[in-house]
Amino acid sequence: MADEPLALTVHSMPSPQPVDGAEGEGVRRTAKGRWKMIAVMLCCAAPVVASYFTYYVVRPEGRSVYGELIDPQRTLPALSAVGRDGARVDLQSLKGQWLLVAVAGAACNALCEQQLYFQRQLRESLGREKERVDRVWLVSDAAPIPERLDNGLRGATVLRMPAADLAQWLAPSAGHDLGEHLYVVDPMGNWMMRFPARMDAQGATRAKRDIERLLRASASWDEPGR
Repeated sequence: MADEPLALTVHSMPSPQPVDGAEGEGVRRTAKGRWKMIAVMLCCAAPVVASYFTYYVVRPEGRSVYGELIDPQRTLPALSAVGRDGARVDLQSLKGQWLLVAVAGAACNALCEQQLYFQRQLRESLGREKERVDRVWLVSDAAPIPERLDNGLRGATVLRMPAADLAQWLAPSAGHDLGEHLYVVDPMGNWMMRFPARMDAQGATRAKRDIERLLRASASWDEPGR
């Protein structure tokens, strides 16, 4: 058999064609659905991100922050406390409101009473916005709460927690005790600010400005009530 030259045939590559029919419609719907989901997620997250950016980065009014910003923030632990009626309370149930938190033993010495007083006055000074803020007193022992405090605690949430459990969430500044500070927790349950130890009346005025700015910065996504 005689040798013959090898014939080479060059075929062009197939050009991409749009997918037609039901399969193509399914692909388009999937892509459209994904974009819609991304858009919804961005819309939900944008107000929160914007408010925190405004507060932490822009810092409205150009004023310095009086309270110490906590970085990283500490979220509410999966623990329970005991209310004044003896019922167990899940700490997660506190989410949904800004919290102004005080910590002390039940006997409540002079410093404790001053902290509870400033806590109450700070909330009342917010006017209509006070409905977005709850007062919380975390009692760190099992001693009875004096009756003299009943009037001032009206409207506040009083919970008992062992000191060891409190240490999993809140912390004082170096050289100080938990009871020397007031703590700010955002509606998502993040401890995000600590006011200076043994705050005086002038400090309370500055603390009020911090709280007002936080409320303004979060007004687009936070509403009163849980």
